[in-house]
Amino acid sequence: MPHYRPMTDLATHDVTNQPPPLVDYNLFSTDRALVDAVRREGNEEAVQKASAYGAVLGTSEILQAGDDANRYPPEFMPFDRYGQRIDEVRFHPSYHQLMALGMAHGQQSVAWTTPSAGHVTHAALEFLLHQVDAGVCCPLSMTYAVVPALRHNPQLAALWEPKLLSGHYDPAFVPVERKTGATMGMAMTEKQGGSDVRANSTRAEPIDGKDGCYELVGHKWFCSAPMSDAFLTLAYAPDGLTCFFVPRWTPDGARNRLFIQRLKDKLGNKANASAEIEYHGAWAQRVGEEGHGVRTIIEMVHHTRLDTTVGAASLMRRALVEALHHATHRRVFQKALIDQPVMQNVLADLAIESQAATLLAMRLARAFDESASDPDAGAFARLAVAVGKYWLNKRVSPLIFEAMEVHGGVGYVEETPMPRLYREAPLNSIWEGSGNVIALDALRTAVKTPDSLVVLMDELDRARGGDKRFDAALDRLGNRLAKGMPEESQARRLVEDMAVLLEGSLMVQFAPAAAADGFCASRLGGDWGQSFGTLPGGLDMAAIIDHAHP
Repeated sequence: MPHYRPMTDLATHDVTNQPPPLVDYNLFSTDRALVDAVRREGNEEAVQKASAYGAVLGTSEILQAGDDANRYPPEFMPFDRYGQRIDEVRFHPSYHQLMALGMAHGQQSVAWTTPSAGHVTHAALEFLLHQVDAGVCCPLSMTYAVVPALRHNPQLAALWEPKLLSGHYDPAFVPVERKTGATMGMAMTEKQGGSDVRANSTRAEPIDGKDGCYELVGHKWFCSAPMSDAFLTLAYAPDGLTCFFVPRWTPDGARNRLFIQRLKDKLGNKANASAEIEYHGAWAQRVGEEGHGVRTIIEMVHHTRLDTTVGAASLMRRALVEALHHATHRRVFQKALIDQPVMQNVLADLAIESQAATLLAMRLARAFDESASDPDAGAFARLAVAVGKYWLNKRVSPLIFEAMEVHGGVGYVEETPMPRLYREAPLNSIWEGSGNVIALDALRTAVKTPDSLVVLMDELDRARGGDKRFDAALDRLGNRLAKGMPEESQARRLVEDMAVLLEGSLMVQFAPAAAADGFCASRLGGDWGQSFGTLPGGLDMAAIIDHAHP
C-alpha cells in the first residue's frame, strides 16, 4: 500500500490491468451484512461507534501500520546495556499506534462501560481491528475478557478495573499506580499439559501473614502478551488448582520474579509477542477460592472464545474484500474477472460463507449482552460460542486460500495482505481450545446443562417455515438428538450440524433472498461440491456478490 505515486513511464512496458490500492474506505459502512447485524443485535449507538472506528481503520496510514507491525516483529531484551536483567519486549511503533487506537475507541472496555449492547459493540470493534492486524487484538481481547474473572477478588478489581477500562494506552513498564491504563495477559498452558491444564506442575505456596498472597514456582509454555501489566495464571495451591493474579511489579515497587525465557517464533500473528516464562518465587494474589482455578479462569476463557469466533469471521471478510476488489479491476479474456461465470461462482460462494459467519458472530455477542439478566441467554451463549468457535475457525483457512487464488500469483506475494491473512487463519482455532477440546466442551455442556440444548433448538426453530431445506435439516438434527447424545468420537459431527443450522437460521431470517437461497441449497440441501466455487446453477450470484462488495 504505497504512499507514493507509482511510475507509469517504464522504459520496457506500460503498467496496465492492475487494481488500485484498496485503501481509504470505511471498513464498517461498506460491509452491509455487518451494519445490519450490529443494528439488529445491538443498537444505533453501536452502529455509530463502529462506523467511526471503521473510518479510521480503513485509512491508508492505519492499514500500513497493520502491515508494518507484522513485518517488524517484537524483540526480546533480556538485559539492558549495563547487564541488568530487565525482561522487556520492544515493539515497532506501529504496534503501539494500533494499541492506542483500539483502547481509545474502547475495544477492551465498551462491553463493561456501556449500558446496553456493550458486547455487540465490542464484537463489532474487534471485527474491524482484526482485519487490520490480529496481533494487537490479543492483549485487547484479554483485557476485555478478564473483568468477570477478576471480580472474584473485589479488592483487586477495585484497583485494576479503572486502569483496564480507562481508554488510555500506556506502554510504560512501571507499577500500575503510575500508569494511566493497563493491559492483561494470560499464562495457563505448560509443556506437559497443553489444553489439559490440570496437568500443570506450577506450585503456589502461601506467604505467611499475608492472606491471599502466594509465591509461584514453575514454567509456562505459552504466555500471551508478556508485556502486559498483569496475568491470570493457574498453579497448584495446598487445596488444589487455583487461579492467580500475577502483576509485573510487586506491591513494594520491585520487578516481580517473572522471567521471560524466549519469544515464540510463530507461523503468524507476528505483531503480538508470545513467550515462555518462568516463575521463580513470583508474587501472586489468589483470584477465587483455592481448588476452583478452572471454574474461575473459565469466565475469562468464555469471553475470549467470543473474540476467537469474531476474529475468524473478520479474517473471512478481509480476504473476501481483497478478492472482490482484485476481481473487479482485473480483466481477463476481454472481460472483468468478476464477470466471468466460473469466478462469479467462487466469489458468491465466498460471500455466502463470510456473511453467514458475520451473522453468527454478532448473534453470539447479543447472547453475551443478554446473559446478565436472562438465564436462557446465558445457557445459549455457553453452548453456542463453543459451536461457533469450532466451526468458523474450520472454515476460515480454506476461504482465505480460495481468496488468495482469486489473485493468481500476486496473491502469493508478501507485498499483498493475503499471505499474512493465510498465516493468521489457524490461530483462533488453536487458541482457547483446539477443535477436539471445543467439540468435547460443547458435548459436555449439552449433557450437563440440558437447558442449553433446549434454548439452542428454540433458537433454530425461529427460522422454521422460511426454507424447506432448512426445515428438513432441522428435523434431521432433532431426530438425531432424540436418540440421545452421541459418543465422543462423533462430537465434531454434531457440533458441525449445530453450527451450520445456526448460520442457516440467521441467513433464512435476515440475509437477502439470493444469499439465503444459496446457503440453503449448498450447505443444507446438499447441492454443493467439495470446494468453494461449486454452488448449484440457478442462483442469483450477481446479487450475492453485489451485496458483499465494499
